[in-house]
Amino acid sequence: MLANKPKKTVETQEKVAKIRITLSSRKVKVLEKVCNILIQRSKKRGLEYHGPVRLPTKNLRITTRKSPCGEGTNTWDKFQMRIHKRVIDLHSPADVVRQITNVNIEAGVEVEITVPDY
Repeated sequence: MLANKPKKTVETQEKVAKIRITLSSRKVKVLEKVCNILIQRSKKRGLEYHGPVRLPTKNLRITTRKSPCGEGTNTWDKFQMRIHKRVIDLHSPADVVRQITNVNIEAGVEVEITVPDY
């Protein structure tokens, strides 16, 4: 009767964490390209993900006088820089995220990876 009992096996499962990847750039095409690469890699591994969530674009504007001395007609230069942001949430172990994010990120894209502490 003791032989029919199933043996207990110890499974080593890694702790699954919610990892947030924040991408920001001034160029939309480059940003979307990096997002698509990250999503494709997480699909290949069969991970649960949410995103990319498009956050509102920040418009940074500076208006300055053209004349360096301040005399003459009042003419103004207007400069603008747009910053685009995307957020991707992954539900996976930290080791797998390192493998997914090991990608050649193009110049001008900033990546911030946040792992919450429990």
